[in-house]
Parts: sequence; C-alpha cells; structure tokens
Amino acid sequence: MGPECFPRAVTLRDGTAVTLQPLKPGDMADLQAFYRGLPEEERMVLKDDVTTPEWAMRFMQRLGTGEVISLVAVKGGHIVGEGTLYRTFNGWMRHVGELRLACHRDLRRKGLGTVLASTLVKLATDLGIEKLIVQVVENQLGARKTFEKLGFHKEAVLPHHVMDLGGIKRDLLVMANDVSLIWAAMEAINQDTPLFLGE
Repeated sequence: MGPECFPRAVTLRDGTAVTLQPLKPGDMADLQAFYRGLPEEERMVLKDDVTTPEWAMRFMQRLGTGEVISLVAVKGGHIVGEGTLYRTFNGWMRHVGELRLACHRDLRRKGLGTVLASTLVKLATDLGIEKLIVQVVENQLGARKTFEKLGFHKEAVLPHHVMDLGGIKRDLLVMANDVSLIWAAMEAINQDTPLFLGE
C-alpha cells in the first residue's frame, strides 16, 4: 500500500464518510487543534503533550526521517482521527512497530479506530514489520477493545508506570501481536463489514 492509494474514501458503520490521507507538513495546526479538542482526561494520559510546539517540531522531524508514519481521517475539511506507526531502523527492535490512535469523540464506536489501525497494519506489512505493539493506559477501554478486535493480546502490565498530567499514576497495559495474525483478524472483520468504499 503506497502513496498512490491515498487519499482513500472510507465509510463508517453509521454511514459517515471520511477520507484517509497521510499527514502533510501543512496539516500540523489542524492536527494540534484536533488534539486540543479531545476531552482533557484523555489528553492527560497521552504519551506526549501533543499540544506543544516542541512536540510538533519533534513529530515533523520523525516524519521526515520515516520513523513515523501518520495517517489522518478528514471530515468536512478537519481532522477527526489520527493513527501513527512508530518504527526504528536500527537495533534489536527494528522488526517491531508501535501503533497509536486517537479519534474524535463523535466518531467513536463507529469503526474509525479499526479502519485507521487496519490501514496502518497494511502499511507496516509493506515495510517488513513483523510485530506490532500498543501501549494502553488502564482506563482507555475503547482503545483496548479496538486492538483486541484486531487480535492484539496482553503481554505485560506495568503497575503505576504512567503518570498523567495531573500527577496520578496508572497501570500501563502492553499489547502485541504478530502482523500475520493481525491479518487474519482483519480479514474476519472485512467479511462482516467492508471497511472501505468499493469493497
């Protein structure tokens, strides 16, 4: 799945139409506006403070090196969801990628998270990534269910590993799966409800 596959029209379970496309440098202001619009309790447990100029600069640098691949969902000219694939080119984890997802509250439980995650899995496969992990804070139940649907399973629980912006410590759940097994779960989902228009 290369750049020629985007932008890509997607229809969600309730009939909402969104467009998937790679994040472009000029999209950073809209991306940060999307993140600022998330409920405060959700922003408090994100791995990074995604509302700061410092984060935006680091993120764009990693996009430029290819260590980060960011896919956004756009509706009405605004970003309503973002999925990111993190990877490294060297070292003992060069075969492993990490997924992160965020969706606008109005589009949750409609399949947007699953669409973003499954598209990033396809991209990861093309890049030769063999295993994917996700890190979920204990109270992120929606994210956990999305990844379980794609075959991710719990590999570790790190007690009090995360300190949110309010200083509260929470458990971190590490979930993982081999890309080949994720493919099987994705195919089962596609048989029930096609994810993309035209399928």
